[in-house]
Amino acid sequence: MKAGIFFTGSGPILLLTSYETLDDPQLVEKLETKGIKRYIAFEVDEDKVRERYGMHYTVVMNDLRQASDLRVLDYDGHHVFNMFRFDEMHPPVKHDA
Repeated sequence: MKAGIFFTGSGPILLLTSYETLDDPQLVEKLETKGIKRYIAFEVDEDKVRERYGMHYTVVMNDLRQASDLRVLDYDGHHVFNMFRFDEMHPPVKHDA
């Protein structure tokens, strides 16, 4: 799984995905169907995500109602933004529909 902070028009969200990259065409298509047509995404280390989110991470990963290729871990933009330092984020990936 990859973890990414996606900065969208409504603020940052933290997603987990099984796609190889944060700009994989299938991921882009899936995000577009959810109304996310433009974003700047930063990959973050999944181990750090697991450590910082603890039980919530486990619950989201075990939620059978969510698609296995894309899971929303956190949609509270303020919380997401403050969970990771900039130096913990990989270089940005930009998508503009």
